[in-house]
Amino acid sequence: MAEKFGTLRDFDSSQGEYLNLIYEIMESRKRGDKPIAYIHTYGCQQNVADGERIKGMLSQAGFEFEDKPDNADFILYNTCAVREHAEDRVFGNVGALKNLKAKYPRTLIALCGCMMEQKHIAERMYKSFPYVGLVFGTHALHLFPELLYKALTGSKRVYLRDNDDNMVHEGIPLRRDGSFKGWLPIMYGCNNFCTYCIVPYVRGRERSREKDIIISEAEQMIRSGYKDITLLGQNVNSYGKNLKDGVSFAELIKTIDDIDGDYWLRFMTSHPKDCTKELIDTIAQSKHISKHLHLPFQSGSDRILKAMNRHYDRKKYLEIINYAKEKIPDVSLTSDVIVGFPGETYEDFKETLSLIREVEYTSLFTFIYSPRVGTPAAAMDDPIPASEKSKWFKELLGVQEEIASKRCASMVGTVQKVLIEGEKGKGNILNARTSGNIIVEAEGSPELVGTFQNVEVTKAGNWILKGKIV
Repeated sequence: MAEKFGTLRDFDSSQGEYLNLIYEIMESRKRGDKPIAYIHTYGCQQNVADGERIKGMLSQAGFEFEDKPDNADFILYNTCAVREHAEDRVFGNVGALKNLKAKYPRTLIALCGCMMEQKHIAERMYKSFPYVGLVFGTHALHLFPELLYKALTGSKRVYLRDNDDNMVHEGIPLRRDGSFKGWLPIMYGCNNFCTYCIVPYVRGRERSREKDIIISEAEQMIRSGYKDITLLGQNVNSYGKNLKDGVSFAELIKTIDDIDGDYWLRFMTSHPKDCTKELIDTIAQSKHISKHLHLPFQSGSDRILKAMNRHYDRKKYLEIINYAKEKIPDVSLTSDVIVGFPGETYEDFKETLSLIREVEYTSLFTFIYSPRVGTPAAAMDDPIPASEKSKWFKELLGVQEEIASKRCASMVGTVQKVLIEGEKGKGNILNARTSGNIIVEAEGSPELVGTFQNVEVTKAGNWILKGKIV
């Protein structure tokens, strides 16, 4: 397994040559002084990180970027397949480009990402949107320059998907979106095959990046002034299982935590079956690791957890949570939960509510079950009507709002270290975030954006805090 999934391959030098050729081609195709690209990413942080690598390659080919497609010579949607709503938005936005393509025929429209790794989606895209000239999946990111060159120079549309070589491709150029918050992928793919989840089918099997490469990238980010670094993976705490040296995720984050600097280290997403006491102890003893644990439980019912193929039960999950509360007294707990999984009854749902009340999460990411073509759950009997699931969903939101409001109220009068992330409209109101991932609003100068500050909490809402910088 280590040899099959742990192999590294550097960004091929030939791809750099394609970037040089694209630079020359765009000199005659551009509509303005410089070629313009519009890149829009849907979905998870891993998609965002992929988008930063696409921008890195385009930057080397001479492109600049705008946040609207109107003036773009190259338009790319980086897609997400996790929920139906995200897919519908992609189809709608691509359809809206038809008139733009008719007005500027030399504009190249492309799609990539998880949606494009699904055969039925790629076929629909090919048949319904003939003006889309380039489509590629998650496993072809390292070939993007070559694919773009072929799309710019050939007479046929370029489609490439399902070409997983089970390798980690390093050395791809990178253009980060932020200057003080950044994403650091440490692994790709997933081996869990939860019955509702499309990720293993579109992202492939787990493969980890080498520890030394990750550490070097983390050091570079810290030297460059990044204050909030998030380690990414579909299941970060199974990191290293395919590597020859057998390094664990806890060992990796401890090594990063030992790097000098003023920064927070986060990670997502974790799977409860791989969340070890060693990992929790590492967080508790750390200097930089955020005291925030995002640990998706999805359902409080053992029957539904088994149907989901989650590899843990309610008792095991609560043992992990209680250990985290014991070792990290101020830990902030967040989670994902699915409402209305096929076969779920109201009695099952009430077990989810009781778990939420017992744990008292800071916040939840909540979803009504969305069937994904090709997953086992999509073929399961699902007799509960959507209207009933919506009622359950509202009930869950009410329970969590009550808990979050209580937690926020308990923080009034405390002083919290926060990272100032940006401005909120006008009036010198700043948006900030605590180590525990709670939003705080405070009045202050825009010059403070990107810095750590201490804020005294003066008021609490249901989900956010308000305070003053001290």
